[in-house]
Amino acid sequence: MNIEDFDFNLPEELIAQTPLKDRTASRLLVLNKDTKDVAHDSFKNIKQYLQKGDCLVLNDTRVLPARLYGVKEDTGANIELLLLHQQERDTWEVLTKPAKKVKEGTTIVFGDGKLRATCVGLKDHGGRIFEFSYEGIFYEVLDQLGEMPLPPYIKEQLPERERYQTVYAKEEGSAAAPTAGLHFTEELLDEIKEMGVTITFITLHVGLGTFRPVSVDDIDNHEMHAEFYHMSEETAKTLTNVKEAGGRIISVGTTSTRTLETIARDNDGKFVASSGWTDIFIYPPYQFRAIDGLITNFHLPKSTLIMLVSALVDRETVLSAYKVAVQEKYRFFSFGDAMLII
Repeated sequence: MNIEDFDFNLPEELIAQTPLKDRTASRLLVLNKDTKDVAHDSFKNIKQYLQKGDCLVLNDTRVLPARLYGVKEDTGANIELLLLHQQERDTWEVLTKPAKKVKEGTTIVFGDGKLRATCVGLKDHGGRIFEFSYEGIFYEVLDQLGEMPLPPYIKEQLPERERYQTVYAKEEGSAAAPTAGLHFTEELLDEIKEMGVTITFITLHVGLGTFRPVSVDDIDNHEMHAEFYHMSEETAKTLTNVKEAGGRIISVGTTSTRTLETIARDNDGKFVASSGWTDIFIYPPYQFRAIDGLITNFHLPKSTLIMLVSALVDRETVLSAYKVAVQEKYRFFSFGDAMLII
């Protein structure tokens, strides 16, 4: 398929710049997979579309304050680093800007010098491998010096860091939030549990693939960047029991979806405790083996995320629903409104 098949017109003013004060106050567009009907609601009413025996799968990754601003030790030139994932104890793969100024051996100094980073390897697309040296505990230093890595289409400052974390974020390691989960509060999750809906967790640390646009015309030629995932024995058993009982598995976000589909693909449709790296690229046509429904935000034109959503229903139906969302002035992207496909 061609990248242009996933394009749509999006007015810039519909890109949400700030999160709502009440997480559950987001709007909810509900798309029925079978009838292709669209309904409009509020996220706080999502319980109406769930039923006893369902299972929500949440990604419990926690976003690092992974954007660092420093200077080259030799020239004083300004350099920006975005930490992507940890390779060894003090070695990280990062995105560097401007990358052309950073060669092997380049040292970057941050703050008052408590944190230093030396380039020890080169990667494609502005990627670099840096070895960090610091005083104290790395994550505490990072918390002092780093900023939340908000996507480039968000121009406003975020006054509260926790608003770019899900309320259940636990496992540190992401370069971006699994934004479909930002709509939930602890109170709403408790209410959902009381209905008899199971809630379980997986981990996928969001990395470079979130920031890299599709740069080829034929999407068959696009390569996803690998991201680390983990599913526990407890979660695997929970999902297996739900499937055997005829319940629906509803994935919260594309990151949860990619993790579940990776594990099901690699284990003949079964859920198995596992950890590893996935570069799964889901686009039409695709036969889902793990999930029955999806909660997600509204995504960028021509992105791998809208391709995944299009694979769950069909491209024409999804683009038609997006056209309705634009007409109804839904808020798009990380801090925007939500979509339920069920």
